[in-house]
Amino acid sequence: MARLKHKLSEPPVPPERGVRAATFKLLLETAIDIIQKSGHIPSVAEAAARAKVSRATAYRYFPSRSALVTAVVDSSLGPVRKLASDTPGGRERVHELFLQTFPRFKEFEAPMRAAAQLSLEQWGLERAGLLEEEPYRRGHRVRILEHAIAPLVPQLRPAVRDRLHRALSVVYGIEPYVILKDIWGLSDREVERTALWMADALIDAALRESEHKPAARGNGAAGKPRSSTSNGARRPAATSKG
Repeated sequence: MARLKHKLSEPPVPPERGVRAATFKLLLETAIDIIQKSGHIPSVAEAAARAKVSRATAYRYFPSRSALVTAVVDSSLGPVRKLASDTPGGRERVHELFLQTFPRFKEFEAPMRAAAQLSLEQWGLERAGLLEEEPYRRGHRVRILEHAIAPLVPQLRPAVRDRLHRALSVVYGIEPYVILKDIWGLSDREVERTALWMADALIDAALRESEHKPAARGNGAAGKPRSSTSNGARRPAATSKG
């Protein structure tokens, strides 16, 4: 797996049964409902108050907003993160991934935006030395895309493979929605179509680049000097007439 800058945030483990399991589920569903309807990230105390659960109980399940949002996103996108494909073609597998998961991104757009919002907010607080909770770390798309492009790996030079992997991670997720809907006013369907078009363009570029070997360094192949042709060669000085 590609090496990430930070360890990814993992959701709290839900209780298996009984009152504790029911309380965990109630708090999680309440937080999801707040995000879906109002668009803002509730504090653990706010979710507890709305669910009519004591703060002390709520904090035992979700000790911070990061833990709460991690659980919300995992509940929303869990099936996406577990996707595995036997499709042999790399491009076809990427298409399959986008077509299966973008409808779910549409359905859970609000929780995904909330997660991005929290990440950006904490980035600023962390830089200022004011962050008082464990940071929410995103990045599950890296593993998902690594699986999607696996059939393409034999056709790509390592550096190109890594560049494609990173580039696709910009296209796959909530970011296209933020730009294409908020700035361009596109529909959900057109966001999906544009994202898939970009993915195809990136794959095409990576394959083209990998078809050509890097240019040899130095003065031509095998150390031979370049020929005196019109492509940059020095021409004889013109002689004066008369």
